[in-house]
Amino acid sequence: MKKSDTRSETVESLFVLYRVTGDKKYQERSWKIRESIEKWCKTPTAYSGLQDIMSKNPQQNNNMESFFLAETIKYLYLLFSTADVISLDTYVFNTEARPFLLLNKSLNTSYK
Repeated sequence: MKKSDTRSETVESLFVLYRVTGDKKYQERSWKIRESIEKWCKTPTAYSGLQDIMSKNPQQNNNMESFFLAETIKYLYLLFSTADVISLDTYVFNTEARPFLLLNKSLNTSYK
């Protein structure tokens, strides 16, 4: 049995691959993931993970992890945004999908 808790790692990888290469196949794969999430994970009030993704009709596990909104949905949004929205040239993401502005080496700070 393989469960799904809607983790972000696959969508995150597709986001980086798309932004670096510009290859639309990464957007297409992400769109299929988004469609599957809508079809199988959406509930009347939220989204749920799945008990057994190998089943013909997977059952929801009635649990929406916080990282689903904070990471998975954020990367899906960014995959279909223009490259200037949180550009990888000026931002880096931490493991929780939070963008941090890259500091310019010429920036003068008081830290030594």
